[in-house]
Amino acid sequence: MDQTISAAEANRSFSRLLREVREEGRSFVVTSHGTPVARLVPCATDVARETAREALLSRLAAQPAVEIGRWARDELYER
Repeated sequence: MDQTISAAEANRSFSRLLREVREEGRSFVVTSHGTPVARLVPCATDVARETAREALLSRLAAQPAVEIGRWARDELYER
């Protein structure tokens, strides 16, 4: 669950907040005058991105090609 923190406190403790997000996986909602304005969360890792990419390419490779006949580029756009 996100911990709520004021913008002023986030500004004073930004390095600590980043360390907690990176090392502990914590997340924070930053508020301004009590209104949520931003969220500080761990960034998706390259491993997750690469796994998603491989899954997509695998799924696309498994799909059969569909023959739609000849077409012109102008036919792709509505007039």
